[in-house]
Amino acid sequence: MTGATAARPKKRYFRAGLGGALCLAFMVACAPVGPDFVRPNSPVVKQWIEVNSPSVSQGSGLTSRSAPVVKWWETFNDPTLNKLVAEAYAQNLSLQVAGARVLQARAQLGIAFGELYPQSQAVGGSLQRRQISDNLGPIADINRIIPLDTEFSTSQVGFDAQWELDVWGAQRRGVQAARSNLALQVANYDDALVTLTGDVAALYINIRALQESLAVARENIQLQQASTDLTELRFNNGVTTELDVQESTAFLNNTQALVPTLESDLQQAKNALAVLLGAPPSRMTSLLGNSGRIPSARANVAVGVPAELLRRRPDVRAAELAAATQSAQVGIAMADLYPQFILSGSVGLQASGGRDLFSSNSTTGLANAGVVWNVLNYGRIKNNVRAQDAAYQALIANYQNTVLTAYSEVESAMVAYAQARKQVGFYQNSVTASRKAAEIAVSQYRDGIASYSRILNTQTALLRSQANLIEARQQVSSNLVAVYKGLGGGWQIRQNQEFLPQTVLAEMAYRTDWGDLLEKSPTRASLN
Repeated sequence: MTGATAARPKKRYFRAGLGGALCLAFMVACAPVGPDFVRPNSPVVKQWIEVNSPSVSQGSGLTSRSAPVVKWWETFNDPTLNKLVAEAYAQNLSLQVAGARVLQARAQLGIAFGELYPQSQAVGGSLQRRQISDNLGPIADINRIIPLDTEFSTSQVGFDAQWELDVWGAQRRGVQAARSNLALQVANYDDALVTLTGDVAALYINIRALQESLAVARENIQLQQASTDLTELRFNNGVTTELDVQESTAFLNNTQALVPTLESDLQQAKNALAVLLGAPPSRMTSLLGNSGRIPSARANVAVGVPAELLRRRPDVRAAELAAATQSAQVGIAMADLYPQFILSGSVGLQASGGRDLFSSNSTTGLANAGVVWNVLNYGRIKNNVRAQDAAYQALIANYQNTVLTAYSEVESAMVAYAQARKQVGFYQNSVTASRKAAEIAVSQYRDGIASYSRILNTQTALLRSQANLIEARQQVSSNLVAVYKGLGGGWQIRQNQEFLPQTVLAEMAYRTDWGDLLEKSPTRASLN
């Protein structure tokens, strides 16, 4: 049998064996190792504690009339607040950080998809020319002397590839992890948006409360200044002693001292709001003006049913997706316990000279199938599996804790909102009575039938009642914001929108070829 005829059966056997190995590998690859993620168990709440409160209403779904409002800030009927939320959504830099991480996760998902295909490829060529020393003598043959050719050249070009077969599902678990991570980053973006809208509204309410407090302080300064003038007049006329003058002066200065503190707090609140809006502090005066009132809250708030909270709150979804991502990591670690099947090969052209490189006789090729199994590293690999599993268990507990925290935040905000509304009514009555008492005290002091201490007491009570009323009204609005924030409202405004402003996306597209990954729903082809 000639060498040529002997090579054919060997090739057939090799191809048959390689094909059988591939078939076996793909049959085994149908079931990735590791746990399949299932949403962890969590406490179930059927109804809110405050469900019977007149301040809240519970619906049966997002489409019901009593369902939570998406653009909840519009319930305050304050155009300035609406404008601030829109500007913060468009310009907030922390939100842009979260948006950039979404795009990063999209690219990482493309990397994970690429691992399903041959992991390394190389295209190359070479041309070598060598010269042997002229001092080497000719080759002596029996019949003749053959002169030695001292110069020769070789040339080659080819394509090499290596593919680790996904027999145990490590690459597929990697795709699952990347897909869950992408959803996780979207949920983190939504959570950042919920936090942003809530913080903007809370700061705006605080700014309006400080502006009202300044107006009340200046009103009381005028009232107390009139009382001080009255004591000086009576003292100069010999009707009263200097004690009344000094007490009224001290009281007036204490009230005047409130103004610098309130102005400082007001400017600091404006500066904090400017950061949320991604704007310089100098713009706040034009946006907010120098005066305003606390935006009034609705008579009641729709909270929906507790079961909807799990799918509506982004932080709950993020906690679940973080656990799902880690679940896939457990499978990736477990795949290292098993052998890895690797296919590699090359095809190309090779010749002793450049002229014959592209002839049909210059074809060359190589195919290899190998197995890599780190049997001596089993301790390290198994401990890595244990470490990944422990991290997974921690994220399961974190998810359950996040659910409990979400329920607690909503319940706390609802009870605070309901009780603050009750306080407002009491303080309104207190302010009315205190203002009347202060007027009577001044009148009686002017007529000489009451001491100045009555004026001091009534005006102190008036200032305190007015401050309490402002604080209670602020708490009503702030707690309503906390209710909507706890319910996970507000993130829905990003639907059908890009995760970054168009100017930023244009800059990224100019700097790097992103394909269609900058779009809301990139195609699968762009991920490969």
